[in-house]
Amino acid sequence: MAQYVPPKVWSWNKENGGRFANINRPVAGATHDKELPVGKHPLQLYSLGTPNGVKVTVMLEELLAAGHTGAEYDAWLINIGNGDQFGSGYVAANPNSKIPVLVDHSVSPPQRVFESGAILLYLSEKFGAFLPTDPASRTAALSWLFWHMGAAPFLGGGFGHFYAYAPSKMEYPIDRYAMEVKRQLDVLDRHLAENEYMAGSEYSIADMGIWPWYGALVKGVIYDAAEFLAVHEYTNVLRWTDQIAARPAVKRGRMVNRVQGEPSSQLHERHDASDFDTKTQDKLAPAS
Repeated sequence: MAQYVPPKVWSWNKENGGRFANINRPVAGATHDKELPVGKHPLQLYSLGTPNGVKVTVMLEELLAAGHTGAEYDAWLINIGNGDQFGSGYVAANPNSKIPVLVDHSVSPPQRVFESGAILLYLSEKFGAFLPTDPASRTAALSWLFWHMGAAPFLGGGFGHFYAYAPSKMEYPIDRYAMEVKRQLDVLDRHLAENEYMAGSEYSIADMGIWPWYGALVKGVIYDAAEFLAVHEYTNVLRWTDQIAARPAVKRGRMVNRVQGEPSSQLHERHDASDFDTKTQDKLAPAS
């Protein structure tokens, strides 16, 4: 095999991008004019049921379950495969053109919040929930929240891309990122051996941020790599994963903006609590 030699100046090859070549590009900005819809609730979420999107819908459903009626929300589907994230309205809300983005119309002017970790923190502070008030526990929760924002790109954009989506399998990047993902799982497993949740005994936004990525990984929901990574070794991560997955609000949050899997597990858009069908929720096994 001929060794790749980087050119002196990189240029974009539109055909060299694997599964997501049609939406990846080296420039920012809108590609077309399209305003964002606005529903009846103060909180408007524009998202997709990927791990990053699930973080926020789980948080919103947990807030509602805890009695925070002001957390009622509309969740609009953003199909990133079709390039919805490059519409002018979406780019105005999130100049980074990634999902999710939240627009809070309860304040004037409406507040946009992008980046999933920032949205979790914003909602936590807005409603005074799911972030410990004890200084030590609060610091722990924030440390783990920011840990996952730095760690998850190695899992998704690194391991996930080269293992599941790249046009061809390449030993070096798969080996490099598999090693890093296993190291991250070991970090989590050692911590969860001594703590019920990421911030100790209290369920928090740290768990909501980490679970959609690492819980899905160890259960084989993303990348079909559970056997490859020998995830059975991480017994504490598996315990924590199942514990969170069993929460009713988490089951609901997983459904919102989901477009893959069993039809009964999908709620493409959510505009009212009545959009959930109780019997459909019961079909969602905690392990998935």
